[in-house]
Amino acid sequence: MTPARIALLTTTAMAAFAGNSLLCRIALRDTAIDPANFTSIRIISGALTLWFLASLKTSSPKEKGNNVSALALFAYAAGFSYAYINLTAATGALILFGTVQTSMISYGLWSGERLKKLQLAGLIFAFAGLTSLLLPGLSAPPLKASILMIISGIGWAIYSIRGKRVTQPTVVTAGNFLRAIPITITLSLATLNRASMDTQGIIYAILSGALASGIGYVIWYAALPALKATNAATIQLSVPVIAAFGGILFLNEPITVRFILASIAVLGGIALVIRKNN
Repeated sequence: MTPARIALLTTTAMAAFAGNSLLCRIALRDTAIDPANFTSIRIISGALTLWFLASLKTSSPKEKGNNVSALALFAYAAGFSYAYINLTAATGALILFGTVQTSMISYGLWSGERLKKLQLAGLIFAFAGLTSLLLPGLSAPPLKASILMIISGIGWAIYSIRGKRVTQPTVVTAGNFLRAIPITITLSLATLNRASMDTQGIIYAILSGALASGIGYVIWYAALPALKATNAATIQLSVPVIAAFGGILFLNEPITVRFILASIAVLGGIALVIRKNN
């Protein structure tokens, strides 16, 4: 694979991941769709897209996902949707990304990995950045929404850790999305008295599931084999930044000094941990 193709695939995947934050935020802010139905439509459209793409790759997949990963996927998607009722696209992406990375690094430590002094300082720096973002103050994001996004990040970290050893990522992801459908439909039925939808909200949910999630993951998996593990992790630092710019351009969202300082701490700290592993 040529460097130009790798760069194109990687850039497109990161834009898709950031696009999820923008699509979810604009849908829950500017349309009538409720978070439960947004989650359900996103997962169903993502499942159908991934199932179609997986069927093109193999007719007899050896791996078809599992219920634990499907539950983690649902926790990620549902927490994501409910959090974005009150979080800006940039703040949500930063909390999500920071939680995912610090959770995965913490799991590595629990599993026996060891950090050098500079890596440990980076991890502390990242935790401090997340904490400072959530501390009470005029520019602090809503605590309940922030906690929901942290739960979402933990869900995605669990999903990512469980998926590290799969040999057919597109097929397995399709299977996990399909297994998550009954769970997300149960959520929609349980919140039926608060359900609401409109055409625009449904379109945003489908775009989030089919394009930003389904096709986004496939593009990322296509680029991943050509990237070193440390490079792949470092590249993902761009997602909150892209989401921040998208929030400014498309949603007219302000960027506070607190967010900028927290971003430097979180992204810089995680970068220290990741790059020292190289």
